[in-house]
Amino acid sequence: MKFSQQKKLIIAALLLITTIMSACQPKKNVAPPTQRTYRMGFQNSAPNYYDFNKVLQTLNMWVLRADAAMISIQAPWDSLYAGVTPQQYVTDNFTSFVNFYRGKNMKLWVYIDPANGLDRSTDALDLKALGKSIAQPGPQQVYERFCFVMDSMLQPDHMGMALETNLVRGLSPDSLYQGVKTAANSAAAQIAAYDTKVKLSVSVQVDWAWGALAGSSYVGVDQDFTDFPFVQELGLSSYPYFEFNDPNDIPSNYYSRLVQGRNTPVFVSEGGWSSQQVGTYTETTQKQADYITKQLQLADNANAIGLFQLTFCDIDPAGIGSQPANLNQFIYIGLVDTSLNPKPALARWDDGFKRALK
Repeated sequence: MKFSQQKKLIIAALLLITTIMSACQPKKNVAPPTQRTYRMGFQNSAPNYYDFNKVLQTLNMWVLRADAAMISIQAPWDSLYAGVTPQQYVTDNFTSFVNFYRGKNMKLWVYIDPANGLDRSTDALDLKALGKSIAQPGPQQVYERFCFVMDSMLQPDHMGMALETNLVRGLSPDSLYQGVKTAANSAAAQIAAYDTKVKLSVSVQVDWAWGALAGSSYVGVDQDFTDFPFVQELGLSSYPYFEFNDPNDIPSNYYSRLVQGRNTPVFVSEGGWSSQQVGTYTETTQKQADYITKQLQLADNANAIGLFQLTFCDIDPAGIGSQPANLNQFIYIGLVDTSLNPKPALARWDDGFKRALK
């Protein structure tokens, strides 16, 4: 064997040993990003809506750690059918808050739900109580008018015309889904003809899109893009503690996969992780904190433009009047408790908010 060949073998062996030793070295912790692509914020919430001081205390806490605000509501069917004009309803309920948000230089997202926010298999309860359904032309027109007034009076930066459309399609009668589809598309067309600045969207339920809630494989959201062609950006709703025992088990592309191959911006329109046991789901404050860290990573991976936690604080069921039976599944997802004491998750949120906004 020639010396040159031996030399080559020795060098190759040394390279192999170096590679193996390098792989065996403990990995250094990867520093979290110093910037974020997304604004962060909340919907105004309080443990008890009848305690005005608590409402103000909560508001003053969350605006310190937000650069965006969300208004996410069901259409106020009872008021609108009782003779309250959309203009009066908006003035009484939202104008002052929006002026306050604008004074804080926050961007505003508005989402209006034509269906039932806590039971996607049926109409909103107050609409059903009137003997009506969004499947009918009359309520569709009422909804369209209300959406138009919300946009024209509040002038949001982002406007959502329907919530969790894939979940509505999967759980409700087709007539109801078709009513949501008709109302949302018509409202979007009216707004687009008047307001060329606002970005229009619907939201989809991420856990359902992955097949988790339905016990199936990944199904995606292509049908939602087909049914709501006005969508310029996509809202994402996710409550993964119903499907994952550990937030770290959530796939890293949990959000980004939904728009893979599309040039559609996404934002987290709602979501959360309970800090206490919910039914058979054993949750803890540590899991909730780990979820916020994971949530930031998922938003990073999707180059999201917004990240919202609707409820900043836990909810006191005694302080909100009548309530659906499944509300208890969501009352512990706040970052502070009903006494406004911080949970560990709040520090994780604050760490993310400290990043510079790109």
